Amino acid sequence: MMNRRMNSPKQILLSGALGIALLGCGSGSDGTTTGGGDGGGTSGTTSSGVTSGSGGSAASGDTTTTTSSAGTTGSAGGTGTGGGGAGDAGTGGAGTGGAGTGGAGAGGSGGGTGGGGSITCPSPALSAGDSNKTVMVGSRSRSYVLHVPATYDGSKPVPLVVDFHPLGGSGPSERSGSPYPAQTDPEGVIMAFPSGLSGPSGGAWNVGPCCVADTDDVAFARALVAQVQETACIDPKRIYAVGFSMGGGMSHYLACHAADVFAAVAPAAFDLLQENIGGCEPSRPISVISFRGTSDSIVPYAGGGSSVVRGMPVTFLGAKSTFQKWADINGCTGSPSAENGQGCSTYSNCQDGVEVTLCTKQGGGHEPGNASVGWPALKRHVMP
Repeated sequence: MMNRRMNSPKQILLSGALGIALLGCGSGSDGTTTGGGDGGGTSGTTSSGVTSGSGGSAASGDTTTTTSSAGTTGSAGGTGTGGGGAGDAGTGGAGTGGAGTGGAGAGGSGGGTGGGGSITCPSPALSAGDSNKTVMVGSRSRSYVLHVPATYDGSKPVPLVVDFHPLGGSGPSERSGSPYPAQTDPEGVIMAFPSGLSGPSGGAWNVGPCCVADTDDVAFARALVAQVQETACIDPKRIYAVGFSMGGGMSHYLACHAADVFAAVAPAAFDLLQENIGGCEPSRPISVISFRGTSDSIVPYAGGGSSVVRGMPVTFLGAKSTFQKWADINGCTGSPSAENGQGCSTYSNCQDGVEVTLCTKQGGGHEPGNASVGWPALKRHVMP
């Protein structure tokens, strides 16, 4: 659950069974980020949810507060075969739109909408840059950084990637250290970097037995997605969750409890937990690509107990057991593929065409996943 990014100067030393630090990445608070917005989307609400605010490249931060329910995303529409096709960067998925759900959205960074529903892009388009946003979840104001790449022009639906920080981190610190923008920016992908509330060991996510009490972070994730969808042109079938360490734990947890919102997840340096695995009952099969290092001393590759967060002990399933558990949950059959050159092994014969992948880095420590592998794997999968 530690962040060991090279550019992260802050370390939080904790006691526990592992006797090792869980590090935040960059600032441990919800500090402001440069950027800010001039623009701001329209407030026309679609069935995808509500949102507000815009990104920008001005020198001052832009903060927007919107009350949003934790509603389920999805565009309105009937049953129909979704259009698709290869975009300029990445492959758009085709598929059959379910009842009440539109067909596949735009393919890659090109293509058009398909199926029974359509997506109306908000106007004016968001300006490029980073901006600080807030959303009310119940009685609490929660914050995140919205990242709009220069390649986003607001003319067609694009994916949304929500990136969760490690224990002791924050949305701004994850924005500065995440490997994903370098991969997603060329395709115009919108990203959001939420901040967890403070627990015994700083900013954290509530994944059941750990690591911050009395908060519903699944509701926060849903509300954030709904809010972003109002001012950014988001394809509701291509929303993804990624995260490092404790953020990887949150990605696993969303796969268990918000598979109606997230098309696929890519957790790094974290496993499913023995304490909450019984409650992992996703509403549909969901693709999972996990990144693990064999020499991770914080979340051991073989699994085991950890009391790093005071009063909130957890038991990691281990990398291979987590791999197998997700294969079981998704109804995968047969054997996984042999590891490829990136150390990735995949169950590909799973329900509804989903995949379960474990990418093992021999000698790798507690580190973020390989976004150059993770993003291509994620974007192959769209919501049915």
